[in-house]
Amino acid sequence: MATQHSRSAARLMMTPAVILLLGWMLVPLTMTLYFSFKKYLPLRGGDLGWVGFDNYIRFVSSSSFWPAVASTLIIVGGVLIITVILGTLLALLLDQPMWGQGIVRILVIAPFFVMPTVSGLVWKNMFMDPNNGFLAHLFNAFGAEPIQWLSQASMPSLIMIVSWQWLPFATLILLTAIQSLDSEQIEASEMDGAGWFNRFRFITLPHLARAITVVILIQTIFLLSIFAEIFVTTAGAFGTKTLTYLIFQRVLESQNVGLGSAGGVYAIILANIVAIFLMRIVGKNLDA
Repeated sequence: MATQHSRSAARLMMTPAVILLLGWMLVPLTMTLYFSFKKYLPLRGGDLGWVGFDNYIRFVSSSSFWPAVASTLIIVGGVLIITVILGTLLALLLDQPMWGQGIVRILVIAPFFVMPTVSGLVWKNMFMDPNNGFLAHLFNAFGAEPIQWLSQASMPSLIMIVSWQWLPFATLILLTAIQSLDSEQIEASEMDGAGWFNRFRFITLPHLARAITVVILIQTIFLLSIFAEIFVTTAGAFGTKTLTYLIFQRVLESQNVGLGSAGGVYAIILANIVAIFLMRIVGKNLDA
């Protein structure tokens, strides 16, 4: 049993790491809040003084704000639906005995380690190029007209690219959960005559509830800040401009740090609203 002295020593040793972590988070957040109340144009006069909530009003009243929020939520929702459904099916498949099972699992998980910019460029140039892409050749082979993916179907294309990158993460988490399932329950249900679908519905799926919750929460946190894939594919055109990309345009392209900082605060608020909503809807599975 830990003594008071050992607990105090543990807290003392943890203090530098905690202080560093708090500084790492609080300093950028404080600077963002500070600049959001100022008119700061680095290449057009620098610090032009305190403007109060003007940046917040300008950002939210912009014609691009609500479409950017909608695009963000559509991408997040689309990717979550695809990765959870396909991730569950892939996890069930990879749990079955097969030749070269270890190699197959590595190949399935590999896309998760590809950088977002590389992933976007590969899909843009090798698969979705309307002239020389793999999908264009596939359409031509069947006598169909190739699709201008990034212009005619920009949002589905972007969701497909991001889903391809995050599918291995969902598959890995769900596969781990499936492998922790008590085999005796499956065997007992088989002896009782339960079919595959009923075993999945009443045994496997409830067992995966917590893992699915973890996948949804973690992916949502990262997907709300999606940027690289959009930057190298559509550059925010054709209705794919997310809130993060809008902030990028305000800060770097328009050189308005104050307006971009106000957008950053809105992004933090949106992330917290979505996180609270998800915790209320599916977070209860973590306590089950």
